[in-house]
Amino acid sequence: MKTIESSRLVLRGFQLEDASDVFDYAKREDVGPKAGWKPHSNQRESHEIIERFIEKDDVYAIVFKENQKVIGSLGIHFTTLGTFGEVFELGYVLHPDYHRKGIMYEAIMLALDWFFLHENHEQIYVGHFIENIASQQLIHKLGFEWVEDILYHSRDYGEKKSKIYQLSQNQYRLLRRNG
Repeated sequence: MKTIESSRLVLRGFQLEDASDVFDYAKREDVGPKAGWKPHSNQRESHEIIERFIEKDDVYAIVFKENQKVIGSLGIHFTTLGTFGEVFELGYVLHPDYHRKGIMYEAIMLALDWFFLHENHEQIYVGHFIENIASQQLIHKLGFEWVEDILYHSRDYGEKKSKIYQLSQNQYRLLRRNG
C-alpha cells in the first residue's frame, strides 16, 4: 500500500502498534454502528481487525501529523455490491474528536487522487445508511452521484437501508479541474 501525505495527514498501511489508537475510536458507540459494526470491546479486538487490514492491504490508517495518532481508517475494497456486481467501494471512519475539520474530505481526496490518477481506475462506489446524514453530506461534497437505494448487509447489524453513489474517473477529473 502506497503512503500518501498532505500537510496535515498521512495515509499509510496499518501496523499492529496502531491497536491502542484504533481502540480509542472503535470502542465508541458513535463510530462503529454508523459503519455497520459493533463497538470494539477491548484492544485485542482492535488488534485482530488490524491484522485483517494488513492481510487484505486495502485499508489506510489515517494519521494526524500534529500528534502522530491514528484517528481513523479509509478503505477502498474490491467487493460485490448488489446489482452492480464486482466494484471498488469506499469506506471510512473517523474519531469524532476530529469531525468538522475537513479531515475526512482531505483524506478521501488524497485516496481518490491515487485511485483515479495513479492507478487509473474507472469508477468507485460509496454508500451510507439512511440515517447517517453526516456521511450523506460528505459524499455529496465529494461529487458522488446517487444511483440506487438498497438493503446493505452490514457486518454486525444485518440488512440496513442504504443509499449508494458512484463517481467515475471522468467526473472526478472534471470536479478537480473546476474545483
